[in-house]
Amino acid sequence: MKVIKRDGRAVDYDRQKIEIAIGKANNEVPTKERASKEEIKSIIEYIESLSKKRMLVEDIQDIIEQKLMELNKYALAKEYIVYRYTRALVRKANTTDESILGLIRNENKELAEENSNKNTMLASTQRDYIAGEVSRDLTKRMLLPEKISKAHEDGILHFHDADYFVQPIFNCCLINISDMLDNGTVMNGKMIESPKSFQVACIVATQIISVVASNQYGGQSVDMIHFGKYLRKSYDKFKKEIEAEYKDKLDEKTIEDLVQIRLKAELKAGVQTIQYQINTLMTTNGQAPFVTLFLHLEKDDPYIKENAMIIEEILRQRYEGIKNEAGVYITPAFPKLVYVLDEFNNLTGGEYDYLTKLAVKCSAKRMYPDYISAKKMRENYEGNVFSPMGCRSFLSPWKDENGNYKFEGRFNQGVVSINLPQIGIVADGNEEEFWKLFDERLELCKEALMCRHYALLGTKSDTSPIHWQYGAIARLKKGETIDKLLYGGYSTLSLGYIGIYEVTKLVKGVSHTTEEGHEFAIKVMKHMKDKVNEWKKETNLGFALYGTPAESLCYRFARIDKERFGTIKDITDKGYYTNSYHVDVREKIDAFEKLSFESEFQGISTGGCISYIEIPNMNKNIEALETVVKFIYDNIQYAEFNTKSDYCHECGFDGEIIINKDNEWECPNCGNKDHKKLTVVRRTCGYLGENFWNVGKTKEIKQRVMHL
Repeated sequence: MKVIKRDGRAVDYDRQKIEIAIGKANNEVPTKERASKEEIKSIIEYIESLSKKRMLVEDIQDIIEQKLMELNKYALAKEYIVYRYTRALVRKANTTDESILGLIRNENKELAEENSNKNTMLASTQRDYIAGEVSRDLTKRMLLPEKISKAHEDGILHFHDADYFVQPIFNCCLINISDMLDNGTVMNGKMIESPKSFQVACIVATQIISVVASNQYGGQSVDMIHFGKYLRKSYDKFKKEIEAEYKDKLDEKTIEDLVQIRLKAELKAGVQTIQYQINTLMTTNGQAPFVTLFLHLEKDDPYIKENAMIIEEILRQRYEGIKNEAGVYITPAFPKLVYVLDEFNNLTGGEYDYLTKLAVKCSAKRMYPDYISAKKMRENYEGNVFSPMGCRSFLSPWKDENGNYKFEGRFNQGVVSINLPQIGIVADGNEEEFWKLFDERLELCKEALMCRHYALLGTKSDTSPIHWQYGAIARLKKGETIDKLLYGGYSTLSLGYIGIYEVTKLVKGVSHTTEEGHEFAIKVMKHMKDKVNEWKKETNLGFALYGTPAESLCYRFARIDKERFGTIKDITDKGYYTNSYHVDVREKIDAFEKLSFESEFQGISTGGCISYIEIPNMNKNIEALETVVKFIYDNIQYAEFNTKSDYCHECGFDGEIIINKDNEWECPNCGNKDHKKLTVVRRTCGYLGENFWNVGKTKEIKQRVMHL
């Protein structure tokens, strides 16, 4: 017999658990009121005599209460009821007090390490975290079905961003910046008209970005192709002014030179405005806006010349960096940059190859931009090229009433991720059991995603005017609900997944890079893809399969499974699970093989995908990077570089970080010991990782490996 737990899991029936539960109640009543061993045995035998294949745990408990009453064990039955009630209270107990007090006292290390873009010492950040802890607690105890909360706690799935679930806000979006700039917008009740110059367009854009970030919890993307027309407006304005002043005094070439001088100064100032505003503004979330700038050219664009100038200036300023408080140029966390490779800039003699060479040079020094192949993306998205959202998820193609594709002004309702390795562990090598469990847990994920949808259903446009009334997403009326934007695939609901490599090892005993493992891994991926398509048809909602870059989740799932199932070779012993479909970092595979191999998975995971490769000492490997970029264009949709060099974000030192006499990491150049400002490689195994303190009785420092 299988017993269905409160979280929906099916577990083997165990009579000993009934004996233990009644025994605990027995201990709370006088001896004469207790049930004898024979009476307990008779209750158990009655349950077993029902010969049911599956029973709910609540039904078993109801039978126990009924049988105790029949035996006239009223006091014992009461104690058993109290026991059940107490257990229910424990499951629903408020858990926020200590975490909030620990945060205020700066003792909550888990929160301190959760988001490197948030400084938990700041009052504004603490306020957001306090609200987040309250939201997380309410979500767990009251807003989610108990089986979903339990599944999250047990690492069956991950209900992302529970710290914001109490509010009717969503994850990521592509801002419809073209509409907002061309048709004007409203912020804080003030009308903002269409800009008349490039710099004003940049100022308005940064204000939009800040307000948008304050009213959602995920990232946002801005397509910079819409700024070319405003640079043209500045050009026309400067030319008109200079001609009015000097037409009869200077020749045309000199006038044009003067116009270009003013235009380049405006271009530099506008891009600088974007870069510095984004890095100095603080949203109501207690951090800089999580924004991505999408850098691409379209051959038929009437403003392609201006847009090429804008991209060049963005890359040039990113290469230079931003000065920190010590006056040292460092790499800013935002805006993130995504650069598109196309037929005219793929380093094969195209007109705009110079931009790609600058992008590669920037990647070598500053780790950004990421790269998208327009060629491969068109293959996967019905001929379209568009930006990923801030969380690196992609929208599905969607057409408006006129049959035109639309991507900007769309959004993601939320994410739930499934723990694939845990299914493999529970199945214990039985492939038939694996597929059965897989389907059960996918249904749990669907139910959790529907919770996200229901939380947004009925939301009024007034909750965030910048999104719903003034163009970032839509132009709805005051008081109108956003419901029509939740259906028909206009917005997405993302099913994330962790650990294709590990689940393949568990079920097939080999890596997914082998022929047998690859066949199984692709089958798993296609099964998830088929499921989200099935859900789409059932619900008319835009479900999508999302290869999330959720590094911290790789650790959470692995930690939970190690606690529950112990140390398993090549699985829980590593301390992390492999992200989405990625090749395990320990496998001997070169960059080109890795990109080629992972490209097939990207074609299935169209709701989100990104692949990483490591190139050591990138500053000294520009030519190698260019070779890889050319390869990306022909072979994979979305890729990013990482390096194995140690780096000090305080002074810009690029070398080997030392461990001092106090067993602390230290920059040999400036003496910086702040672990948040040191990127240190564990050289014994070559992982590039995020650093973290294990503060205990000793000054031991550990590195949390960020699996790539």
